[in-house]
Amino acid sequence: MKAYLALEDGTLFKGKSFTGEGNAQGEAIFNTGMSGYQEVLTDPSYAGQMVCMTYPLIGNYGVNLEDVESSRVWVEAFIVKECTKEPSNWRSKMSLPDYLVENGVMGIEGIDTRALTRHLRLHGAQRAVISTDNVSPEELVKRAQSIPTMEGQDLATRVSAKQPYTWIDNQPAPVELKDGKHHWTGKGPKVVVYDFGIKWNIIRLLAAQGCDLLMVPAGTTAEAVNRLEPDAVFLSNGPGDPAAIEGIADTVSELADRYPTAGICLGHQILGLALGGKTYKLPFGHHGLNHPVKDLTTGHIEVSSQNHGFCVDVASLKNIEITHVNLNDDTLEGFHHTQKPILAIQHHPEASPGPHDSQYFFKRFREMVREHTGV
Repeated sequence: MKAYLALEDGTLFKGKSFTGEGNAQGEAIFNTGMSGYQEVLTDPSYAGQMVCMTYPLIGNYGVNLEDVESSRVWVEAFIVKECTKEPSNWRSKMSLPDYLVENGVMGIEGIDTRALTRHLRLHGAQRAVISTDNVSPEELVKRAQSIPTMEGQDLATRVSAKQPYTWIDNQPAPVELKDGKHHWTGKGPKVVVYDFGIKWNIIRLLAAQGCDLLMVPAGTTAEAVNRLEPDAVFLSNGPGDPAAIEGIADTVSELADRYPTAGICLGHQILGLALGGKTYKLPFGHHGLNHPVKDLTTGHIEVSSQNHGFCVDVASLKNIEITHVNLNDDTLEGFHHTQKPILAIQHHPEASPGPHDSQYFFKRFREMVREHTGV
Protein backbone atom coordinates (compact mmCIF):
# COMPACT_ATOMS: atom_id res chain seq x y z
CA MET A 1 0.00 0.00 0.00
CA LYS A 2 1.42 3.36 -1.05
CA ALA A 3 2.50 5.61 1.81
CA TYR A 4 4.20 8.99 2.05
CA LEU A 5 6.58 10.40 4.64
CA ALA A 6 6.46 14.20 4.73
CA LEU A 7 8.91 16.33 6.71
CA GLU A 8 8.13 19.78 8.03
CA ASP A 9 10.63 21.39 5.63
CA GLY A 10 8.67 20.08 2.63
CA THR A 11 10.82 17.04 1.86
CA LEU A 12 8.74 14.07 0.72
CA PHE A 13 9.58 10.35 0.60
CA LYS A 14 7.47 7.72 -1.12
CA GLY A 15 7.27 4.19 0.24
CA LYS A 16 4.88 1.36 1.08
CA SER A 17 3.04 0.58 4.29
CA PHE A 18 3.58 -2.98 5.51
CA THR A 19 0.98 -2.57 8.26
CA GLY A 20 -2.04 -1.45 6.24
CA GLU A 21 -3.86 1.86 6.11
CA GLY A 22 -3.09 4.54 8.62
CA ASN A 23 -1.57 7.82 9.71
CA ALA A 24 1.24 8.59 12.13
CA GLN A 25 3.03 11.68 13.30
CA GLY A 26 6.00 12.57 15.46
CA GLU A 27 9.63 13.63 15.37
CA ALA A 28 11.57 11.77 12.66
CA ILE A 29 14.96 10.49 13.88
CA PHE A 30 17.42 7.78 12.84
CA ASN A 31 18.96 4.88 14.75
CA THR A 32 22.34 3.49 13.68
CA GLY A 33 21.95 0.02 15.20
CA MET A 34 22.22 -3.03 12.92
CA SER A 35 19.98 -5.10 15.20
CA GLY A 36 17.97 -4.75 18.39
CA TYR A 37 14.86 -3.41 16.70
CA GLN A 38 12.51 -5.05 19.20
CA GLU A 39 14.22 -3.33 22.13
CA VAL A 40 14.09 -0.05 20.19
CA LEU A 41 10.38 -0.42 19.53
CA THR A 42 9.58 -1.06 23.20
CA ASP A 43 11.87 1.61 24.67
CA PRO A 44 9.57 4.29 26.19
CA SER A 45 12.25 6.91 25.45
CA TYR A 46 11.09 6.78 21.81
CA ALA A 47 7.58 8.03 22.64
CA GLY A 48 6.68 10.86 20.30
CA GLN A 49 9.22 9.78 17.67
CA MET A 50 9.19 7.94 14.36
CA VAL A 51 12.35 5.85 14.08
CA CYS A 52 14.26 5.26 10.85
CA MET A 53 16.71 2.35 11.01
CA THR A 54 19.87 3.00 9.01
CA TYR A 55 20.60 -0.72 8.54
CA PRO A 56 18.74 -1.72 5.34
CA LEU A 57 17.23 -5.10 6.29
CA ILE A 58 15.07 -5.20 9.43
CA GLY A 59 12.87 -7.98 10.80
CA ASN A 60 14.87 -11.02 9.70
CA TYR A 61 14.91 -12.62 13.17
CA GLY A 62 11.31 -11.77 13.98
CA VAL A 63 9.94 -10.92 17.40
CA ASN A 64 10.09 -12.95 20.61
CA LEU A 65 8.75 -12.74 24.15
CA GLU A 66 12.08 -12.09 25.89
CA ASP A 67 13.56 -9.05 24.16
CA VAL A 68 11.01 -6.41 25.19
CA GLU A 69 12.01 -3.43 27.33
CA SER A 70 8.50 -2.47 28.45
CA SER A 71 4.93 -3.69 28.21
CA ARG A 72 4.20 -2.24 24.73
CA VAL A 73 5.57 -0.59 21.59
CA TRP A 74 6.18 3.13 22.08
CA VAL A 75 7.50 4.44 18.75
CA GLU A 76 4.95 6.41 16.73
CA ALA A 77 6.02 4.70 13.48
CA PHE A 78 8.83 2.49 12.15
CA ILE A 79 10.72 3.33 8.95
CA VAL A 80 12.92 0.76 7.19
CA LYS A 81 14.43 0.15 3.76
CA GLU A 82 13.23 -3.44 3.60
CA CYS A 83 11.10 -5.39 6.09
CA THR A 84 11.37 -9.17 6.33
CA LYS A 85 7.87 -10.65 6.40
CA GLU A 86 8.98 -14.25 6.98
CA PRO A 87 11.60 -14.29 9.75
CA SER A 88 13.97 -17.17 10.39
CA ASN A 89 15.06 -17.65 14.01
CA TRP A 90 14.31 -20.34 16.57
CA ARG A 91 13.27 -17.73 19.15
CA SER A 92 10.82 -15.95 16.85
CA LYS A 93 7.14 -15.99 17.82
CA MET A 94 5.79 -13.61 15.17
CA SER A 95 6.88 -11.39 12.30
CA LEU A 96 7.72 -7.71 12.65
CA PRO A 97 4.69 -6.61 10.57
CA ASP A 98 2.32 -8.70 12.71
CA TYR A 99 3.88 -7.28 15.89
CA LEU A 100 3.41 -3.69 14.74
CA VAL A 101 -0.17 -4.35 13.64
CA GLU A 102 -0.92 -5.97 17.00
CA ASN A 103 0.37 -2.82 18.73
CA GLY A 104 -1.36 -0.39 16.38
CA VAL A 105 1.88 1.11 15.05
CA MET A 106 2.54 2.00 11.41
CA GLY A 107 5.49 0.57 9.54
CA ILE A 108 6.71 1.68 6.11
CA GLU A 109 9.39 0.34 3.80
CA GLY A 110 10.83 1.21 0.42
CA ILE A 111 11.94 4.59 1.71
CA ASP A 112 15.47 5.62 0.71
CA THR A 113 16.67 5.46 4.33
CA ARG A 114 20.18 6.61 3.37
CA ALA A 115 18.77 9.81 1.89
CA LEU A 116 16.44 10.33 4.87
CA THR A 117 19.25 9.77 7.36
CA ARG A 118 21.56 12.17 5.52
CA HIS A 119 18.81 14.79 5.38
CA LEU A 120 18.18 14.54 9.14
CA ARG A 121 21.92 14.54 9.79
CA LEU A 122 22.35 17.78 7.83
CA HIS A 123 19.13 19.56 8.78
CA GLY A 124 18.29 18.06 12.16
CA ALA A 125 15.45 15.92 13.48
CA GLN A 126 12.14 17.10 12.09
CA ARG A 127 8.43 16.91 12.73
CA ALA A 128 6.93 14.51 10.23
CA VAL A 129 3.83 12.58 9.21
CA ILE A 130 3.30 9.24 7.52
CA SER A 131 0.06 8.67 5.68
CA THR A 132 -1.67 6.32 3.26
CA ASP A 133 -4.40 8.93 2.68
CA ASN A 134 -5.00 10.13 -0.85
CA VAL A 135 -4.10 13.75 -0.13
CA SER A 136 -1.67 16.21 -1.67
CA PRO A 137 1.97 16.45 -0.57
CA GLU A 138 1.28 20.05 0.45
CA GLU A 139 -1.43 18.91 2.85
CA LEU A 140 0.93 16.32 4.42
CA VAL A 141 3.62 18.96 4.93
CA LYS A 142 1.07 21.23 6.61
CA ARG A 143 0.15 18.38 8.94
CA ALA A 144 3.82 17.95 9.84
CA GLN A 145 4.22 21.66 10.52
CA SER A 146 1.24 21.59 12.91
CA ILE A 147 2.77 18.97 15.22
CA PRO A 148 4.13 20.28 18.56
CA THR A 149 7.92 20.47 18.69
CA MET A 150 9.78 18.12 21.00
CA GLU A 151 11.01 21.07 23.03
CA GLY A 152 8.48 21.84 25.73
CA GLN A 153 6.84 18.38 25.73
CA ASP A 154 6.56 16.46 28.98
CA LEU A 155 6.39 12.94 27.58
CA ALA A 156 7.91 11.31 30.67
CA THR A 157 4.73 11.82 32.69
CA ARG A 158 2.75 10.27 29.83
CA VAL A 159 4.77 7.03 29.73
CA SER A 160 5.47 6.74 33.46
CA ALA A 161 3.86 4.13 35.67
CA LYS A 162 0.56 5.19 37.23
CA GLN A 163 1.24 3.56 40.59
CA PRO A 164 4.24 2.19 42.51
CA TYR A 165 5.46 -1.29 41.69
CA THR A 166 8.17 -3.79 42.54
CA TRP A 167 9.89 -6.42 40.36
CA ILE A 168 8.90 -10.07 40.77
CA ASP A 169 9.66 -12.97 38.41
CA ASN A 170 11.09 -10.60 35.81
CA GLN A 171 7.84 -8.64 35.66
CA PRO A 172 6.50 -5.43 37.27
CA ALA A 173 4.22 -6.11 40.23
CA PRO A 174 1.99 -3.20 41.39
CA VAL A 175 1.90 -2.50 45.13
CA GLU A 176 -0.42 -0.57 47.41
CA LEU A 177 1.29 1.75 49.87
CA LYS A 178 -0.18 1.89 53.39
CA ASP A 179 -0.14 5.42 54.79
CA GLY A 180 2.56 6.21 52.27
CA LYS A 181 4.82 3.45 53.63
CA HIS A 182 6.28 0.48 51.81
CA HIS A 183 7.16 -2.90 53.29
CA TRP A 184 10.72 -3.42 52.11
CA THR A 185 11.57 -7.11 51.98
CA GLY A 186 15.11 -7.29 50.62
CA LYS A 187 18.41 -7.27 52.50
CA GLY A 188 20.14 -4.77 50.24
CA PRO A 189 19.82 -0.98 50.09
CA LYS A 190 16.29 0.35 49.73
CA VAL A 191 16.20 2.27 46.44
CA VAL A 192 13.32 4.39 45.18
CA VAL A 193 13.48 4.37 41.38
CA TYR A 194 11.72 7.15 39.48
CA ASP A 195 10.05 5.62 36.44
CA PHE A 196 10.16 8.25 33.69
CA GLY A 197 9.81 5.50 31.09
CA ILE A 198 12.26 3.01 32.51
CA LYS A 199 13.72 0.17 30.45
CA TRP A 200 13.28 -3.15 32.17
CA ASN A 201 16.96 -4.06 31.91
CA ILE A 202 17.81 -1.14 34.21
CA ILE A 203 15.60 -2.75 36.84
CA ARG A 204 17.20 -6.14 36.25
CA LEU A 205 20.73 -4.81 36.66
CA LEU A 206 19.88 -2.79 39.78
CA ALA A 207 18.33 -5.94 41.26
CA ALA A 208 21.47 -7.89 40.30
CA GLN A 209 23.44 -5.51 42.52
CA GLY A 210 21.29 -6.60 45.46
CA CYS A 211 19.14 -3.46 45.60
CA ASP A 212 15.64 -3.63 47.08
CA LEU A 213 13.64 -1.65 44.52
CA LEU A 214 10.43 0.32 44.50
CA MET A 215 9.55 2.05 41.23
CA VAL A 216 7.42 5.18 41.57
CA PRO A 217 5.55 7.47 39.12
CA ALA A 218 7.19 10.56 37.66
CA GLY A 219 5.05 12.91 39.73
CA THR A 220 6.05 11.47 43.12
CA THR A 221 6.91 14.30 45.53
CA ALA A 222 9.99 14.53 47.73
CA GLU A 223 7.73 14.31 50.77
CA ALA A 224 6.26 11.05 49.49
CA VAL A 225 9.75 9.63 48.92
CA ASN A 226 10.80 10.63 52.44
CA ARG A 227 7.86 8.66 53.87
CA LEU A 228 9.18 5.58 52.06
CA GLU A 229 12.47 5.87 54.01
CA PRO A 230 14.82 4.77 51.22
CA ASP A 231 18.59 4.54 51.34
CA ALA A 232 19.02 5.97 47.84
CA VAL A 233 17.20 7.38 44.81
CA PHE A 234 17.61 6.41 41.17
CA LEU A 235 16.31 8.35 38.15
CA SER A 236 15.49 6.42 34.97
CA ASN A 237 15.64 7.15 31.28
CA GLY A 238 12.61 8.58 29.49
CA PRO A 239 11.33 10.63 26.55
CA GLY A 240 10.78 14.31 25.86
CA ASP A 241 12.15 17.57 27.21
CA PRO A 242 13.50 17.28 30.78
CA ALA A 243 12.86 20.97 31.43
CA ALA A 244 9.16 20.47 30.67
CA ILE A 245 8.52 18.06 33.57
CA GLU A 246 6.79 20.31 36.07
CA GLY A 247 8.49 20.56 39.46
CA ILE A 248 10.87 17.65 38.93
CA ALA A 249 14.08 19.70 39.19
CA ASP A 250 13.08 21.08 42.60
CA THR A 251 11.97 17.64 43.78
CA VAL A 252 15.23 15.97 42.76
CA SER A 253 17.28 18.85 44.17
CA GLU A 254 15.69 18.23 47.57
CA LEU A 255 16.17 14.47 47.36
CA ALA A 256 19.79 14.71 46.20
CA ASP A 257 20.57 16.77 49.31
CA ARG A 258 19.37 13.89 51.47
CA TYR A 259 20.06 10.61 49.62
CA PRO A 260 22.73 9.17 47.33
CA THR A 261 21.28 9.74 43.88
CA ALA A 262 22.05 8.51 40.37
CA GLY A 263 20.49 8.96 36.95
CA ILE A 264 20.59 7.52 33.45
CA CYS A 265 19.78 9.46 30.26
CA LEU A 266 16.72 11.62 31.11
CA GLY A 267 17.64 11.04 34.77
CA HIS A 268 21.10 12.43 34.00
CA GLN A 269 19.52 15.53 32.45
CA ILE A 270 17.14 16.00 35.38
CA LEU A 271 20.06 15.82 37.80
CA GLY A 272 21.77 18.51 35.73
CA LEU A 273 18.69 20.73 36.09
CA ALA A 274 18.42 19.93 39.81
CA LEU A 275 21.99 21.13 40.31
CA GLY A 276 21.16 24.47 38.72
CA GLY A 277 22.27 23.64 35.18
CA LYS A 278 20.56 23.93 31.82
CA THR A 279 19.69 21.50 29.06
CA TYR A 280 19.48 22.03 25.31
CA LYS A 281 18.23 20.09 22.31
CA LEU A 282 20.75 18.34 20.09
CA PRO A 283 20.35 18.84 16.32
CA PHE A 284 19.58 15.19 15.52
CA GLY A 285 20.26 13.40 18.79
CA HIS A 286 22.26 10.28 19.53
CA HIS A 287 20.46 7.02 18.76
CA GLY A 288 22.24 3.71 18.22
CA LEU A 289 24.41 0.93 19.64
CA ASN A 290 27.81 2.05 18.44
CA HIS A 291 28.68 5.48 19.86
CA PRO A 292 32.19 5.94 21.33
CA VAL A 293 32.42 7.37 24.84
CA LYS A 294 35.55 7.99 26.92
CA ASP A 295 35.54 7.28 30.64
CA LEU A 296 37.83 10.01 31.93
CA THR A 297 38.23 8.27 35.30
CA THR A 298 39.94 5.26 33.70
CA GLY A 299 40.92 6.44 30.23
CA HIS A 300 38.97 3.56 28.68
CA ILE A 301 36.99 3.98 25.47
CA GLU A 302 33.54 2.39 25.57
CA VAL A 303 31.24 1.50 22.70
CA SER A 304 27.89 2.65 24.03
CA SER A 305 24.17 2.33 23.47
CA GLN A 306 22.53 5.75 23.17
CA ASN A 307 19.09 7.26 22.82
CA HIS A 308 18.68 10.93 23.65
CA GLY A 309 17.76 14.17 21.96
CA PHE A 310 18.67 16.58 24.77
CA CYS A 311 21.95 17.27 26.54
CA VAL A 312 23.20 18.98 29.70
CA ASP A 313 25.16 22.18 29.17
CA VAL A 314 28.50 21.55 30.89
CA ALA A 315 29.20 25.26 31.32
CA SER A 316 26.02 25.68 33.37
CA LEU A 317 27.08 23.23 36.10
CA LYS A 318 29.13 23.89 39.23
CA ASN A 319 30.83 21.55 41.68
CA ILE A 320 30.84 18.62 39.28
CA GLU A 321 33.57 16.55 37.73
CA ILE A 322 33.08 15.34 34.17
CA THR A 323 33.48 11.57 34.06
CA HIS A 324 32.44 10.76 30.47
CA VAL A 325 32.51 12.56 27.12
CA ASN A 326 31.11 11.66 23.71
CA LEU A 327 33.96 11.23 21.23
CA ASN A 328 31.76 12.11 18.25
CA ASP A 329 30.84 15.64 19.35
CA ASP A 330 32.45 16.17 22.80
CA THR A 331 29.07 16.47 24.53
CA LEU A 332 28.68 15.55 28.19
CA GLU A 333 28.09 11.84 28.82
CA GLY A 334 28.57 11.61 32.57
CA PHE A 335 29.47 13.44 35.77
CA HIS A 336 29.66 13.11 39.53
CA HIS A 337 29.28 15.79 42.16
CA THR A 338 32.39 16.84 44.03
CA GLN A 339 30.61 17.32 47.38
CA LYS A 340 27.52 15.09 47.29
CA PRO A 341 26.96 11.40 46.46
CA ILE A 342 25.56 12.01 42.98
CA LEU A 343 26.35 9.99 39.84
CA ALA A 344 24.92 10.55 36.37
CA ILE A 345 25.46 9.03 32.95
CA GLN A 346 23.89 10.09 29.65
CA HIS A 347 24.29 6.90 27.61
CA HIS A 348 22.69 3.55 28.43
CA PRO A 349 24.84 1.22 30.57
CA GLU A 350 22.03 -1.34 30.59
CA ALA A 351 22.31 -1.64 26.76
CA SER A 352 19.40 -3.80 25.51
CA PRO A 353 20.23 -3.48 22.73
CA GLY A 354 23.92 -2.87 22.49
CA PRO A 355 27.33 -3.66 24.03
CA HIS A 356 27.89 -4.19 27.74
CA ASP A 357 30.96 -1.95 28.06
CA SER A 358 29.26 0.46 30.48
CA GLN A 359 27.50 -1.93 32.87
CA TYR A 360 30.03 -1.10 35.58
CA PHE A 361 27.90 2.02 36.25
CA PHE A 362 25.51 -0.07 38.34
CA LYS A 363 28.40 -1.35 40.45
CA ARG A 364 29.62 2.23 40.95
CA PHE A 365 26.16 3.23 42.11
CA ARG A 366 26.04 0.29 44.54
CA GLU A 367 29.46 1.18 45.94
CA MET A 368 28.48 4.84 46.34
CA VAL A 369 25.37 3.83 48.30
CA ARG A 370 27.37 1.49 50.51
CA GLU A 371 29.99 4.16 51.18
CA HIS A 372 27.44 6.76 52.26
CA THR A 373 24.86 4.59 54.03
CA GLY A 374 26.77 1.53 55.23
CA VAL A 375 24.11 -0.70 53.62
